[in-house]
Amino acid sequence: MALAAAARVDELAPVEALAGPGVTDLRVPEIGLVMVRGRAGGSGRPFNLGEATVTRAAVRLAAGETGFAHVLGRDRLKARRAALLDALWAREALRPTLEAEILAPLAARLDAARRAEAEKAAATRVDFFTLVRGDD
Repeated sequence: MALAAAARVDELAPVEALAGPGVTDLRVPEIGLVMVRGRAGGSGRPFNLGEATVTRAAVRLAAGETGFAHVLGRDRLKARRAALLDALWAREALRPTLEAEILAPLAARLDAARRAEAEKAAATRVDFFTLVRGDD
């Protein structure tokens, strides 16, 4: 689901065809706000950082599998497709197809983007050092 949340909506498009007809929206995609909490230093006292927009959806496939999704932002189609992916994952026979067609390419793209960002940041790195002065 972390990959689905990081995906672009077009990258999740194949789930529509895999789900087939008879998909029921248990919860039509709806937009709301959640409170984001933080901790100073990762272990300090929690505090309210602010609100974030989230879209959630829930679907049931014709065979009975149920899928749920919450995604940051206001993209209803992405939330629905992520819920379809969750429901399809419940079918063990479809897992290799989902892995090959959707998840592996998505993971490769995200990994390449992370590496490119790290290389970009590394190119601007400055190493500071101190010379010992010979003031005697």
